[in-house]
Amino acid sequence: MTDPETPEIPGTATTGSEATAAPALPDRLSTDPASPYYDEDLLTRGVGIKFRGAEKTNVEEYCVSEGWIRVSAGTARDRKGRPLTLKLQGPVEPYLRGAE
Repeated sequence: MTDPETPEIPGTATTGSEATAAPALPDRLSTDPASPYYDEDLLTRGVGIKFRGAEKTNVEEYCVSEGWIRVSAGTARDRKGRPLTLKLQGPVEPYLRGAE
């Protein structure tokens, strides 16, 4: 029951089902284990990326707040054996693959 003196803010109501819901995805995530934005547990659960409305499967890193993704550039590698990446700007929408 809501208190009539307290204004209700949309999107802040909590229900019992939200307590068991999956945690929110981070603002930034990387698939590189050397990155500080790497989260193995989250990546094993399966994270999907929609970039400009299209599904992307070759995303190496993303940042929602800055609006960019890094995608691998084919099979090209740098001198240390890491894939070469391109930074693309646009709206980024991450989601958990099993929770669609």
